Amino acid sequence: MNTIDANLLQKAFLAGAANLEANKEWINELNVFPVPDGDTGTNMTLTIMSAAREAAAIENPSMDAVAKAISSGSLRGARGNSGVILSQLFRGFAREIQGCQEIDTRILANAMVRATETAYKAVMKPKEGTILTVARGMSEKAAELSGEIGDILEFCREVIKEGDAVLNRTPEMLPVLKEAGVVDSGGQGLMVVVKGCVDGLMGKEPSLDLEPAVSARVSVPAGDKSSIETADIRFGYCTEFIINASHPFTQSEETELKTYLEEIGDSLVVVADEDVVKVHVHTNHPGLAFEKALTYGSLSRMKVDNMREEHQERLIKDAEKLAAQQKAEQETARKEEASRGTEMKEFGFITVSAGEGLSEIFKGIGADYVIEGGQTMNPSTEDILNAAEQVNARQIFIFPNNKNIILAAEQAARLEEEKKIYVVPSKTVPQGITALINFTPDLSAQENLDNMIQEMKGVRTGQITYAVRTTAIDGMEITEGDMIAIGDKGMLAVEKTIPEAALKAMEAMIDEDAELVTLYYGEDVSQEDAQSLLEQAQERFPEVEIELQDGGQPVYYYLISVE
Repeated sequence: MNTIDANLLQKAFLAGAANLEANKEWINELNVFPVPDGDTGTNMTLTIMSAAREAAAIENPSMDAVAKAISSGSLRGARGNSGVILSQLFRGFAREIQGCQEIDTRILANAMVRATETAYKAVMKPKEGTILTVARGMSEKAAELSGEIGDILEFCREVIKEGDAVLNRTPEMLPVLKEAGVVDSGGQGLMVVVKGCVDGLMGKEPSLDLEPAVSARVSVPAGDKSSIETADIRFGYCTEFIINASHPFTQSEETELKTYLEEIGDSLVVVADEDVVKVHVHTNHPGLAFEKALTYGSLSRMKVDNMREEHQERLIKDAEKLAAQQKAEQETARKEEASRGTEMKEFGFITVSAGEGLSEIFKGIGADYVIEGGQTMNPSTEDILNAAEQVNARQIFIFPNNKNIILAAEQAARLEEEKKIYVVPSKTVPQGITALINFTPDLSAQENLDNMIQEMKGVRTGQITYAVRTTAIDGMEITEGDMIAIGDKGMLAVEKTIPEAALKAMEAMIDEDAELVTLYYGEDVSQEDAQSLLEQAQERFPEVEIELQDGGQPVYYYLISVE
């Protein structure tokens, strides 16, 4: 095999996405910090799946169409640092192959080099020993071999061999990896994608669930997942399809379609996005649903399951319902805002937060929009762009409040065309609160940005959670189930109880310059226990003022702010 055409590229990319999807939990486990925020695999998967959905929808692929789908899909679906970097690798690769009819080893090598260059440019301070290093190692090897090897598969095998070698050296580049005994998770994720792509080139058919992921802003309750009894099924066929509308799908058409489908079935979900409409309905007449849908455009991804034969099938995913509700609520709010003709204000504020209490705190100090997200559910670039659309302001400040969200926010700032977006690089919720409090309306946007960044430097943050594995970090021996305190620059304490870990963290954080300590207690801490900790802290640290706030955040029992 000496060349890759558009059809083969499409298959290879989908196979790479499928391989990542299948291995995402393993990649999550490679995260070195022993806290329940292992999300590298999840973020990379959500990113590539966004692109895979666009690529899979191309029926007669051209190289330009596949390249555009890979680039635009991953860009808007990018989540977390690893996801943003992966999207930039895809973006650079796609730019190089546009305009090509076929890809040979020379073009493939050039695309890999450009992919690496694009990704490095997207990261303010690239760190070696990461996904970037692995990508660069493979691109350099590819450039070296492009004039020597003409066979695509042989070329790829040699490049992969080099990638694995570089990946195995990452613990020598990052001491934290060596200490934990793992390779870089992002680099491993990239290798999984590349190996999957090669499997696709060799003819392996990917098994890929292309259902859209739930937005980071949607919180999904556990609900009742019990099986359906056959006798309880009124409408026997679970019917799903995509309408590729022949014209912009209007609100009246959406209403018309819903009304018709409700007449012939139930468990209805219709989610419209410009010229693409996702439909789910339970009916006894799937053909009638298809016929009605064909009046609006062509159909794709049609699926019909007989629920009477498969009586354990769920009626519909709770996430789909909630996602549809969320979309409808946001659209209604947008239309109401527009109808009021509210004059656009100069400054607006978007913050990322997890926990009802923290969200209310942010709203109370001026946040216009709170994106539900954080450690284990990083909002995507598209989530942030959608939030910006909802804020009626010319200039918008975004507070990511998590180092893993900053790159996605910066990418959103570059993509937004109508409004000016400033990213305040807050890495923790306490930093975000301090930054927003220090906004001054009389100053310019840039002056405010500089001032907020300066004020954040005086904030120290501690986070109390539990260890999910036994390991060693920062010279501390950690056993699964231990309570650990994580500071801005590493581990603060390892203890057996939550209060002990919190008090030890405060002891490490409070110095002679400290004036105010704020304890934000999470959803798994009772008010009584939080009050008890407050009293212990006040007794142990009488020299500082200590406040208690109900944060309601998941994952972390306490967030501790020292100013």
